[in-house]
Amino acid sequence: MKPVRAVTLWWVLLLVSRLGATMKESLEEASFYYGTFPLGFTWGVGSSAFQTEGAWDQDGKGPSIWDTFTHSRKGNVLGEETADMACNGYYKVPEDVALLRELHVSHYRFSLSWPRLLPTGVRADGVNKKGIQFYSDFIDALLNSNITPIVTLHHWDLPQLLQVNYGGWQNVSTANYFSDYASLCFEAFGDRVKHWVTFSDPRTMAEKGYETGHHAPGLKLHGTGLYKAAHHVIKAHAQAWHSYNNTWRSKQQGLVGISLNCDWGEPVDITNPKDIEAAERYLQFCLGWFANPIYTGDYPQVMKDHIGRKSAEQGLDMSRLPAFSLQEKSYIKGTSDFLGLGHFTTRYITERNYPSRQGPSYQNDRDLVELVDPNWPDLGSKWLHSVPWGFRRLLNFAQTQYGNPPIYVTENGASQKLHCTQLCDEWRIQYLKGYTNEMLKAIKDGANIKGYTSWSLLDKFEWERGYSDRYGFYYVDFNKKNRPRYPKASVEYYKKIITANGFPNPREVESWYLKALETCSINNQMLAAEPFLSYMQIMTEIMVPTVCTLCILIAAVLLMLLLRSLS
Repeated sequence: MKPVRAVTLWWVLLLVSRLGATMKESLEEASFYYGTFPLGFTWGVGSSAFQTEGAWDQDGKGPSIWDTFTHSRKGNVLGEETADMACNGYYKVPEDVALLRELHVSHYRFSLSWPRLLPTGVRADGVNKKGIQFYSDFIDALLNSNITPIVTLHHWDLPQLLQVNYGGWQNVSTANYFSDYASLCFEAFGDRVKHWVTFSDPRTMAEKGYETGHHAPGLKLHGTGLYKAAHHVIKAHAQAWHSYNNTWRSKQQGLVGISLNCDWGEPVDITNPKDIEAAERYLQFCLGWFANPIYTGDYPQVMKDHIGRKSAEQGLDMSRLPAFSLQEKSYIKGTSDFLGLGHFTTRYITERNYPSRQGPSYQNDRDLVELVDPNWPDLGSKWLHSVPWGFRRLLNFAQTQYGNPPIYVTENGASQKLHCTQLCDEWRIQYLKGYTNEMLKAIKDGANIKGYTSWSLLDKFEWERGYSDRYGFYYVDFNKKNRPRYPKASVEYYKKIITANGFPNPREVESWYLKALETCSINNQMLAAEPFLSYMQIMTEIMVPTVCTLCILIAAVLLMLLLRSLS
């Protein structure tokens, strides 16, 4: 079945389900499903190097584009924050591994810092042995705690010198340097790492880095830069996969995939063909942009048609969307052992035609508008609403669209609600419960989902939002130099889901919620008392030496008096 026909069939099935319900979601979606996940299903949490490690210039690490972007002090980041220290994770590996054990997770997804391993980004310029040792020790610490490492090669922190010398992802040479970097990682860590993710959410990296300029390297190459960057990222992914397949797979027996983030796009009017087409277009410009080349060898036809037509109307001789040669299509097709899928929320989609004369841009190329239902729970971040049923639909869409690939959910989570109690994150518990349950329903539907990574282990640096958004299971106090971590209520709840491998029965699941809130209430009292305890500790540190010194002086005086009286 051709991809376009498969998608059309998908929307027909969706129409049937929607017409059979009295609300936007079907009766089954509106009800909670009690059951367990398949045997061997893997549960975990995630993070990325730049957001957590800190130590930005320590032990031989080179600068990344995000170091440069945050240090520029041009209003790129809320509050002019940097990740120079972040969570101080570089120096807190034992503590963070202990948190992972406390969570009872079976895997931890984290990224390697390319400039920490290759300071210039180029392997021929030299390898940072201290960087190799750091990640080697980290991987060993995870394995010694029976936690499987799922390792991302690139989570947005490109070496700055590759940007300066070659233009970063605007230059195809960066794909070759990435392949060399990937080979180094396979060689150094592949004996212990069996799950590799080449890129994390490359769509956002391309769109915000080369279209809007909201992310590093901060370029605004409207309607061109993001497509060019994505083109080279897809080639880089394929090169890394072939490198592993040809050289390392037979020895190491691992898997290599990619992590693609996409919200679900639901037609505003399921009976309106134009809204259906717009929603399909939304998904193809989001997920299909990267997944289609990897699974079918080329970009989605709707992207080629829309961008090609608008490019011609704008007086260009060639489409702004680069083309793959026949050889490249064959080389790229099939280069994924699993599909990593990140998902956070849902949008309603309706068609809107943007005139080509408005100029080239990714938004205009799509000819659609994204809307939200005001009744959807607001989780604090303006873009993030809790819409669990959209997750199930996205998982089933990916399963149908790409030939039932093994799927690992690589990112899913909720940020901190405004004006909330720091540790009692009830909204995150509700989000976690709803989204993991929809994932369970998708497995029941037939989706081949192997594991789930909740985002994220810690509160951390959130890119252009600085430290204002908090996604962590553990609260991090960024006002203290040692960056202490405190468990939120969701820690207790997620542990229960993992231990039960699902949702056994209503009574037990309700008890998890009550226990989690009870725990966080105690933790909140301890956190509130901490300033007093810290003050007492400081006073103790001052008073004890002072009292000891006075005792010694008094003893000395008394001894002198005694000796004088004896003489």
